Amino acid sequence: MIGRLTKLGVVLAVFGLAFVVAGGYAFIKVQDGQKALNAFSAAQSVKLAYNDQGQLTDRGDAAAATAIMDRLTNEWGYTVDKSEFNPNDPTVNTASEYMYQMATISTHVLDMQIPITLTADYTAPDGTFYAAGTEIPFSVEGRYYSQFDRTDPVQAAARGIAWSPTALALIGQLGVGAVTASSLQMGLGVAATVGGLGFVFFMAGLGLVWAVRPETAKVKAPATQPAYAPAI
Repeated sequence: MIGRLTKLGVVLAVFGLAFVVAGGYAFIKVQDGQKALNAFSAAQSVKLAYNDQGQLTDRGDAAAATAIMDRLTNEWGYTVDKSEFNPNDPTVNTASEYMYQMATISTHVLDMQIPITLTADYTAPDGTFYAAGTEIPFSVEGRYYSQFDRTDPVQAAARGIAWSPTALALIGQLGVGAVTASSLQMGLGVAATVGGLGFVFFMAGLGLVWAVRPETAKVKAPATQPAYAPAI
């Protein structure tokens, strides 16, 4: 029985060591990915703006930045990690920063006022008639790309201006950055979990081997009797 338990302990220790090595390898690969993401972010040089109090600003307005953050957290339901925003490191290179920048571009589009020059006579939904060549203002009013009425010539023209290929491409690129950063965070957690489990199995295996080791019995030396000296 002791021999079997010893072998089981050795197996546990070996598997634990393998998990530790796997966790270490995963950690190294995550660090490589993080370095690549940081280098890519630095090359893009997209930076957030902060005021003297360390508050985020949008075009110099802290209230506008607060509204953008509200859209990100409430309308989009994204959980922001405030620790990822650092006024001393404004370069966008974390998941929360990528998502905030995405919300910034989206907000600028959603709040746009666009002048549309009619190419044909147009009757607005409220019955107002506009002759061809008239320039009329159009407010995006929070419409996303799919929420424009393409049967309306004004909305159809405004959609291509508001949600331009540039805006969509920037949002798509930021989305890739956010997913990459989140994946690296998940990878770091997996590496820590695998390495931690490996350490537990390794120590459990060594502990089992130690617990069932044969003990050497200590033979107690017999007590010496004092020699009897006969009386003279």
